[in-house]
Amino acid sequence: MATLPITIQVISLLVAFLVMLFIGRLIVRGKLREEYAILWIVCTLILIVFSVWRRGLEQIALTLGVFYPPSLVFLAAIFAVLVFLVHLSVVVSRLQSQIKTLSQEVALLRHELESRTAVKDTSTSPIAEPAATTE
Repeated sequence: MATLPITIQVISLLVAFLVMLFIGRLIVRGKLREEYAILWIVCTLILIVFSVWRRGLEQIALTLGVFYPPSLVFLAAIFAVLVFLVHLSVVVSRLQSQIKTLSQEVALLRHELESRTAVKDTSTSPIAEPAATTE
């Protein structure tokens, strides 16, 4: 594989740092939780490492016995996406269970509140007085 021109290396470093700043801004504004930000920061750090260490991907592919180094990037990306999807499935399942529990608790509290209000209304309502008879 031919060596990358210095301009591509500089552009990739610049993009990596911009992504890092963007992730930091999302965290500060509260739009990205820290647990997911760590994943993006690690990916950005990997991009920075491979931007600085030009022959790194080739050496890692050679060590693992991969013939075409860019295919190693795709394999790692597919694996990372699958792991992340499993994690999100677990999170969604947990949240769904919590939503079900909370909605049941709200229904019980609403029923209790309505029954207390109904009892209170019947106890404070004036007793019907018998009509006065005229003689």
